[in-house]
Amino acid sequence: MRTGLALAMLIAVGAGAAQAQGGAVPAPANKDFYQNGKFLADKAKDAYFAMMKSYSYPIPERLRKEMWVTDFALGDFAHVGMAGIFWYNDKATGVFGHEIFLLPGQMIVEHAHVAAGDVKAKREAWHVRHGWIVTFGEGQASAQACPVKLPASQAKFITVKAWKQVREGEVDSLQRATAKHFMIAGPMGAIVTEYGTFHDNLGLRFTNPAVKF
Repeated sequence: MRTGLALAMLIAVGAGAAQAQGGAVPAPANKDFYQNGKFLADKAKDAYFAMMKSYSYPIPERLRKEMWVTDFALGDFAHVGMAGIFWYNDKATGVFGHEIFLLPGQMIVEHAHVAAGDVKAKREAWHVRHGWIVTFGEGQASAQACPVKLPASQAKFITVKAWKQVREGEVDSLQRATAKHFMIAGPMGAIVTEYGTFHDNLGLRFTNPAVKF
């Protein structure tokens, strides 16, 4: 198994070359992030920090301490997973600021936000800072070929087919508050700022019943 440092170097070098040549970052394999079936969160964080460095994205101490990573308990982190940090999440004002980090080709599993208790269904918009993503939501599927590959492990749990490529500097948003949606990063990974209303995990609904978050 690669060490965390070696993995970080692989991604950092690959990302730099991808930006220079327009190619793809070598995507890590699942074996890089699991040992005896256990998800290795520290190695996952190494990979994200390496990607951030390749984009000259600042890594303050708060980010190092508070960034969380998840494989959604699905055991397929190389294809299905994310990192994030909630910069701001205030119920009183309903204001939410979140940074999303995705490795090359990673998918955030399909989900929706519903009202829970006194919290309304969450609204979201996604501002791509680095790399690009493809967002999926309700509507008619495009006849064009999708520029990202859907993870095989999630194929039977994907119900929304309409997709949109969102490039660096562009913004996309939910069509309606409770719409099912997900996103997948392009071949260089992605850093995405999410603007939204108050986030409460009680309102999360995942299409795949095996997901834990």
